[in-house]
Amino acid sequence: MPQDIFGQSIKYIKGVGEARAKLLSRLGLFTLSDALNYFPREYEDRTTLKRISELVDGEECSIKGNLVSEAAETRPRRNLTITKALVTDGSAFLSLTWFNQGYIKNSLKVGEEYVFFGRIKRTGMRMEMHNPVMEKAENQGKSTGRILPVYPLTKGITQTHVRNLVENALAQAQGKYQETLPNTLRQAYKLCEISFSYEQIHFPKSLAHMAEARKRLVFEELLLLQLGLFKMKGTSSAQKGLRFGEVDMEPLLKELPFSLTDAQQRTFEEIKADMESDKRMNRLVQGDVGSGKTIIAVMALYKAVKNGYQGAFMVPTEILAEQHYQSIAPLLEKLGVSVRLLTGSMKKKAKEEVKELVRNGYVDILVGTHAVLEDDAIFANLGLVVTDEQHRFGVRQRARLSIKGENPDLLVMTATPIPRTLSLVLYGDLDVSVIDTLPPNRKPIKTYAVDESMRQRIYDFIRKQVAEGRQAYIVCPLVEDSEEIEAESAEGLAERIRDQELAGLRVGLIHGKMKAQEKEATMRAYVDGQLDVLVSTTVIEVGVNVPNATLMVIENAERFGLAQLHQLRGRVGRGAHQSYCILFNQSKSAISKQRMEIMTKSNDGFVISEKDLELRGPGDVFGVRQHGLPEFRIANLYRDMDILKEVQGAVKDILDRNLLETPEYQLLKARLQRFFEVKFKELSLN
Repeated sequence: MPQDIFGQSIKYIKGVGEARAKLLSRLGLFTLSDALNYFPREYEDRTTLKRISELVDGEECSIKGNLVSEAAETRPRRNLTITKALVTDGSAFLSLTWFNQGYIKNSLKVGEEYVFFGRIKRTGMRMEMHNPVMEKAENQGKSTGRILPVYPLTKGITQTHVRNLVENALAQAQGKYQETLPNTLRQAYKLCEISFSYEQIHFPKSLAHMAEARKRLVFEELLLLQLGLFKMKGTSSAQKGLRFGEVDMEPLLKELPFSLTDAQQRTFEEIKADMESDKRMNRLVQGDVGSGKTIIAVMALYKAVKNGYQGAFMVPTEILAEQHYQSIAPLLEKLGVSVRLLTGSMKKKAKEEVKELVRNGYVDILVGTHAVLEDDAIFANLGLVVTDEQHRFGVRQRARLSIKGENPDLLVMTATPIPRTLSLVLYGDLDVSVIDTLPPNRKPIKTYAVDESMRQRIYDFIRKQVAEGRQAYIVCPLVEDSEEIEAESAEGLAERIRDQELAGLRVGLIHGKMKAQEKEATMRAYVDGQLDVLVSTTVIEVGVNVPNATLMVIENAERFGLAQLHQLRGRVGRGAHQSYCILFNQSKSAISKQRMEIMTKSNDGFVISEKDLELRGPGDVFGVRQHGLPEFRIANLYRDMDILKEVQGAVKDILDRNLLETPEYQLLKARLQRFFEVKFKELSLN
C-alpha cells in the first residue's frame, strides 16, 4: 500500500479524535493501515433467522417477531434496571431481558415487528434472550441481518467503536489500494484482488466471501515472510565461506565417557559436510532437553581449531557460560586446545586480559555471554560461531558476532522443540538438523498432574527428596499477587512456604523483576547446593544444569503452554537419580485435562510441541516473538498449513525463475523491500 493515505494518523479517521486515538494505541492501532489490518478474531453470523419454537439453550441467533406486551421495567436494587418484553413469531413466545439499558423501553412499540439477535437461555420451560441487539424489521441491515466482525478489545473501546472505525477506514481507502500480487500469481493460486479482500475480511457478504478474502491475505502475509527469510538465507548462503579440511575426531571421542547416539552422529555429519564445503554454514541444531547438543558444538569447535581457526561459543546467561566452560575446558585442554571464559560481571582487568589473548590468537575457543559481542572483543582468526538457545539471540546479534571474522561458519542450537511443520517457517534463514533421540542412560521424568487436594502430600514429598539430599524447583506464572488472575505468585508462595509448609528448609526466590546480579547470585547458590528449594518464575526455563535437582513442581500448570511445561520439566532429570515433575492444574476444563494428559504420557518434546500447536494454535505456543519473528496479523500456522504449502511452491517458483527481477513483480519486490526493512530489523531479542 502506498504510504500517503495509509500512513496517516488514526485520529483523522471519522469519529476518532485525540482521546479515542490514545485508547486505540493500546491495541497497536496508530494509522489508517493499522485499522485496515486489524483483523477480526471471529464473526457473528446474524443472517440466519430461526423460528422461536426451534431455539436451543446457549446458542446465539436471530429471530423476527412481533412485540405482544409493553416493555416492563423493574429496579430490584440500586444500580440495576431490568427491562422485560415478550415477542412471538407465531410458532412460540420468547421473553426478552435487558440489564441496565433503560432506553430500550421507549424504543419498543406493541404490534411492531423487530429482529432480535442474542444468546438463548432456557429457564424451566421458558426461553429467554438476554441483552439482545434489536432493529425494526423494515430497517434491518446495520446491526442484524448481516455477518458482523468481532475484534479484540481494550478497556474503554467497544465492538461498536472498532466496527465504526474499520468501516470508516474502509470508506477512506476505497479505490486507493495498490495491488502488489501479480495477476499471474493470483490466477495460479486463485487469490482475490486486494480491495475485495479488505472489504470482505471485515464485513463479509457471506462466509464464503470471508474465506476467499482470508486466503488471499494469509497467502500474502506468508509469502512476504518466506521470501524475506529466503532472501536472508540467500544473502548468507551465497557468501563464500571458509573451507575446513578433514580432522581426525578420534582423540576427542576417546576422551568422552559415552558413545554418540545415531542422531548425534548424523547431525555431526551434516555439520562436517557444511564446514568442508566452500558455502558458509548457517545451521540450526534442534534437540530436546538432554539430547546432547553441547558435545556436537564441541566437536565442531574442535574441527575449526584443528584447522587453525578460533571458535566462539555464546550463551544467554553467565551461569550457563560458566557451566559450559567448566565442562568443555578440561576436556579440550587435554588435547592442546586453549579455552577461556568471558562474561559481563568479570573484573575489568580479567576481561581485558582475556580479550588481549583472544586478539593475539592465544585463545582457541572463547566461551561467553553477550560480552563476546562487545566491539573490543576482537578475534585473530574467527572461523566458527556457536550460539546456544538461539531464540535468546536475534538474527541481528548472530550477525554482529559473524562479522568478527571473514564470513565464519555459524551453528545455532535450541532445546525449544519446534514442531517439524514449523521449522521451515521459523528458521527459513537456517538449515535445520534435528537430534531426535535421547542418550540411552537418561531416565524418563515421572510426571503427575494433581489438584489442590494433593498439596500437603506434595510438600511432604519435597521434604522427603530434600532429606535424601536432593533439591526441588517450584515454578509460578506470576511475580506478584494479582486480583485479576488467581494464580500463585512467586513472592507470595516463597514467603508462605518458608514460614509454613516447608519451614526449616532453605528456600530461595528468583524472578524476572530482580536485578541480573541478584538472579545470578541466587541461581549460583542453588547450583552450589546452598538452597534446597528454588521458587521461580520461568526465568529458569533455559539452560542451567543442576544434576542434584530431582523435583519440578509447577503451580497453575494450565497457564503455561505445553512446550513451555516441557522446557521447565527438562530442568530436572539431569543426574543419576529418578526425577519427578508435578503439575498443579487448577482448571476443570476438558482442554486443560487433555493438555495435562499429554504431559503425563509423553517425554518427547517434538510430540508435545505438535500437540501444543494443535490445541492452542501457534499464536503463542512459543510466542512467535520469542523467536524474533514478526507476529502474524492473520495467518495461523496450524490452521493454514495448506496455504503455507502453496506459498512454499510459489516462493520456489519465484526464486528459481528469478521473477522478482521481472517488470510484473516490481511492486511485490518493492513491498518486500519495505517489509524486510521494517520487520527484519526488529529480529533481535536482547
